[in-house]
Amino acid sequence: MGLNQRTALDLIESVKRGKINSSDIIKDVLKRIKDVDSKINAFAHLNSAEDLFKNAEGKKSGRLAGIPVALKDNLCENDRLTTCSSKILSGFKPPYSATVVKKLEDEGAIILGKTNMDEFAFGSSCETSCYGTTRNPWDTKRIPGGSSGGSAAAVAADEAVMALGSDTGGSIRQPAALCGVVGMKPTYGRVSRYGLIAFASSLDQIGPITKDVSDCALLLSVISGHDESDSTSADMPVPDYTDFLGSEIRGMRAGVPKEYFVEGSDPEVEKSVRKAIETFRGMGVEIVELDLPHTKYAVGTYYIIASAEASSNLSRFDGVQYGHRSSSSKDIIDLYSATRSEGFGDEAKRRIMLGAYVLSSGYYDAYYLKASKVRTKIKEDFDNAFKKCDVILTPTSPTPAFKAGEKMNDPLNMYLSDVYTIPANLAGIPAVSVPCGFTKSGLPIGLQIIAQAFREDNIIKAAHAFEVTAKCNNRKPDLG
Repeated sequence: MGLNQRTALDLIESVKRGKINSSDIIKDVLKRIKDVDSKINAFAHLNSAEDLFKNAEGKKSGRLAGIPVALKDNLCENDRLTTCSSKILSGFKPPYSATVVKKLEDEGAIILGKTNMDEFAFGSSCETSCYGTTRNPWDTKRIPGGSSGGSAAAVAADEAVMALGSDTGGSIRQPAALCGVVGMKPTYGRVSRYGLIAFASSLDQIGPITKDVSDCALLLSVISGHDESDSTSADMPVPDYTDFLGSEIRGMRAGVPKEYFVEGSDPEVEKSVRKAIETFRGMGVEIVELDLPHTKYAVGTYYIIASAEASSNLSRFDGVQYGHRSSSSKDIIDLYSATRSEGFGDEAKRRIMLGAYVLSSGYYDAYYLKASKVRTKIKEDFDNAFKKCDVILTPTSPTPAFKAGEKMNDPLNMYLSDVYTIPANLAGIPAVSVPCGFTKSGLPIGLQIIAQAFREDNIIKAAHAFEVTAKCNNRKPDLG
């Protein structure tokens, strides 16, 4: 087994014992990228081998002791290309690093580069990037999910030991499910958003994508914590989540909401998730039936709120201070119009126009204000549910990975890819996707585990116990 195939915790132990060094890991990772990334297109920008090996010298300390970590292309890194996979930010190199990037480096991590993503995180398939479509390592004719598709594909294909993504409506969990890896959206405020280029500020959250739950617990421990640079960061103590690995879950209560098992889900997905629920029952977990009545409004609510916030956030990209600038403009108004027309892709334009509409005079109360009220109802549903259970079990995605191009001309169908993940973002609560099986054709299926705000410990306990018992993540994609 190559070093790039091993988990971070396994590699860190070997580094600290002197059996290997960080440069050995970098060599295997770079070889893997060279061998397979032409098929996957997981990376938008890769740091030079010279810089990687230089940074790896002497890295033996820290919780991430020389581990290569990939970053989604919307996380700022000082003087490194950060473009949100959009033409409008071509050539942009931030003058500072995101808080999570500093935390990684402080713990000895080596930053590999930036992974491909849907432009500005607008998408569920990683097909809207200006760098082209990322492919699913399990079947390169299919998409990896999105918008953190590059990060999930890189980890699944062993091109990165671990990665960071961002999750606005499922953009970590859905690609993790479709690529057969572990992906967590922490509680809103648990991880600093400083240095994350915003999509929807009240929904975005940075989180880990890893090979297994143990690595997820480790990476979550590193990136979590209060940050004075982020006004939405929660000033709460952060436990070492690796302490919860191996915890006994007998006696826990797991809720199963009927709203997540409805017509339209793929039968193989439902079968695998139902089997996972029975696995929990077999481990001594009490299964509780739940009602989350406002779930049916989640997708509509999300796309009003997210598009409104996206429209506001993207108004800053005008060709004046950074990124792409049109060369055909006559005056300042024409500069704005031409730059945005040339720089933004179709999906970004769609979201901007929708957001501007719902915020416009005469429509704000009818759409944005009403959506905000429904969001409160969705949160209240979860608050009531957690009076009856410790975690909630659902599918992560209604379908396995679909073929590239299959939904690009049907945006409403594409938006439904996040139907099971969106509610947790609206409620601001943590959720993880862990592998729970495969389709007959060999495509991964994900189980979503949701918990109360700041109870990531319950998620780690449940997810790790399931992983150890079910052994659903012991396959690797065959890339030749």
